[in-house]
Amino acid sequence: MLKIEDISKTYDTAHGRVAALAGVSAEIKKGEFAVVRGPSGCGKTTLLLMLGGMLHPTSGAVTVADQRLYELAANKRARFRSEQIGFVFQMFHLVAYLSVLENVLLAGGSRGRKADDRGRAEELLKQFGLADRITHKPSELSAGERQRTAIARALFNRPSVLLADEPTGNLDPDNAAETVRFLKEYQKEQGGTVVMVTHSDGADAAADRIVRMKAGKLVG
Repeated sequence: MLKIEDISKTYDTAHGRVAALAGVSAEIKKGEFAVVRGPSGCGKTTLLLMLGGMLHPTSGAVTVADQRLYELAANKRARFRSEQIGFVFQMFHLVAYLSVLENVLLAGGSRGRKADDRGRAEELLKQFGLADRITHKPSELSAGERQRTAIARALFNRPSVLLADEPTGNLDPDNAAETVRFLKEYQKEQGGTVVMVTHSDGADAAADRIVRMKAGKLVG
């Protein structure tokens, strides 16, 4: 489902060239739950953004569902991403002035004009225990509720791949465990592929594979 081949990412800074990733290669199978572990600054988020078609590698190739992402034009890559890939972020990235329901509907490019879109969003929010929060703004939610809203938004388009960037980093232990449980349910019930990056060990029990990174390289 996911394949990276000798990908590198370098940046030129005032202090010289910095390598965020240095010749990384790996494959993740369809339906696999992979956890990428490593300290802050080791390149985990850079790797995830490349897998999601959001950051062009300096060299190497990224393939998702048999499609080489960076051979696509930017607009076609964005369309592919919206159809195939869901994102869950540590900081939630919900739109403050929109309701919970409207935030989920944004994933489909709709604010409720289509009944089937609204039905899909409402069903997801019910599944995540947010049926009584659909008219609330993000500021009126707990951290756990905001993360559940973000997961519902990521799943709206029924993606084949779910990428999660430190999704438990701002949560207490109970909400962190619940977030991992939701990701695991997506994998088991929908056959989805999950890649979760984190610096903690809270998701290890849910993982089919743990990949470790250090200084821009895979080390185990």
